[in-house]
Amino acid sequence: MTDYPIRKINYGYKYETHMHTSEVSACAISSAHQQVETYKMMGYTGIIITDHFVNGYSTCPRKLDWEKKMQHIVSGYLKAKKAGDKHGLDVFLGWEYTISGLDFLTYGLDLEFMIAHPNFDRLGIEDYSALVRKNGGYLAQAHPYRKAWYLENSSPVSPHLIDGVEVYNIQDDYYSNEEALTFAKKHDLPIQGGTDSHRTYGHGYSGIKLSKRAESIHDIINEIKAKNVEIIYE
Repeated sequence: MTDYPIRKINYGYKYETHMHTSEVSACAISSAHQQVETYKMMGYTGIIITDHFVNGYSTCPRKLDWEKKMQHIVSGYLKAKKAGDKHGLDVFLGWEYTISGLDFLTYGLDLEFMIAHPNFDRLGIEDYSALVRKNGGYLAQAHPYRKAWYLENSSPVSPHLIDGVEVYNIQDDYYSNEEALTFAKKHDLPIQGGTDSHRTYGHGYSGIKLSKRAESIHDIINEIKAKNVEIIYE
């Protein structure tokens, strides 16, 4: 799977692109602080917190108003950012948006955007994709071929609706990851890997490597889009 693409570049900076905190993702076990400590120990330069959005498996109370919901969604990131500043790990904000069982990693947007667009959790993929991209965000489909009992649907969306594809996810089997890579190559889409970490133990670690340190989430986005990344395989 390392044949897409091969470049003789020194990729020395490790980034996690898909992870959860117990503060926000109902399926997560490890806290933001525990995740930061672990990734620092594993030699990562940075992490992107991608907790489940309110339309996914979130701990967010449904009775809250929209602004308070959004503040809850970023609470895991804020705790991770504080811990990251202490331990020397760069922490960036993202989230995992769910539509009919399909998950989409969203980067490059912030709390101000979230608050300014009430109830965008109700959007379908066409409208959500347009909204994210119009506002300078990045959208990658996570584990598009995942096979699990809780999923009613597991397939990639139309390639024009996404900016990239997660082609290696630690939680998926070899064949699901291979199908995702084949899909990305067929449509010439940027690729990325991710651990999909919900806890700090019991699995390997993935993500991407960059040739230089990212100063912002947009640096990571630009490198992925330029296909100037190396996937971290377990």
